[in-house]
Amino acid sequence: MFEDDDQRGYVVVRNDEEQYSIWPEDRGLPAGWAAVGEPRPKSACLAEIDVLWTDLRPRSARS
Repeated sequence: MFEDDDQRGYVVVRNDEEQYSIWPEDRGLPAGWAAVGEPRPKSACLAEIDVLWTDLRPRSARS
């Protein structure tokens, strides 16, 4: 996504449908997304998402 992925800090973000992504820590969060946890390297964020996001269906589809 960015040329300096190894140097940049990221945060895990989640939307109201409980879908996860990562976002550069030095950019404002997009509307509808909230940070989950502290900034860390990209690989650590992706590993956390693997643990947190076990059901890829949006929340509205699970109910």
